[in-house]
Amino acid sequence: MKKLILVLLLCSSFPFAVNAERYWSDTSLTYLNGSDYEVGDPDRHVLTLEYVGGYSWGKIFSFADRLESDNGDTETYIEFSPEFYLLEFDDNPVKNISFTTTAEVGDGFTNYLYGIGAAFDVPGFQFFELDAYKRNNDGLPNNYQLTASWGLPFSIGETQWMFDGFIDYASGISNVGPANLNFTSQLKWNIAPYFELSAPLYVGIEYVYWRNKFYIDGVTEKNPNLLVKWHF
Repeated sequence: MKKLILVLLLCSSFPFAVNAERYWSDTSLTYLNGSDYEVGDPDRHVLTLEYVGGYSWGKIFSFADRLESDNGDTETYIEFSPEFYLLEFDDNPVKNISFTTTAEVGDGFTNYLYGIGAAFDVPGFQFFELDAYKRNNDGLPNNYQLTASWGLPFSIGETQWMFDGFIDYASGISNVGPANLNFTSQLKWNIAPYFELSAPLYVGIEYVYWRNKFYIDGVTEKNPNLLVKWHF
């Protein structure tokens, strides 16, 4: 059933992406290096390929992570998240209401999320969004998730900065584990102007605070990573 849902999700979004007008898009490659990961080897290198695009029907956000641990362990994790606009507003604090979906694909599992999202026009922010999901988990009972995401560009003198990230709160699962909270943020400096690059090239820090990681009671990750992110 879950595989059928993924096929329907991909098939339903593909015609929209092909035939609809694309307003904007961005692709980036990120390298992370951290030494405080929980569950498994604490020392890891992560390479992330990310795409986001705005279309006449909505938006697609997707990324693929490749994690390599110092002990030789490897992991691949992918998210594919199309959202379909239900209502759009002009000159309103709420920019749009959407039907939002996500497929989470990892080593040995595939989870499917669907729900309602809202994008807000917050002064100073590049984007600010809230989403409420029903989680259809692979191998675990279903539960619920709330997600907030944001992007805040700012300047210090002549330097350009970005503070962005997300907060995921997933409800607890009976006989599995308690609710978990994942706060992931990136503070990064755009050094592209110094190399005469037209697209951003960021260096900075990603910080992850993940309470009850993977629903494991008492496992809390506090994990700073060195970051390099190139948009192209």
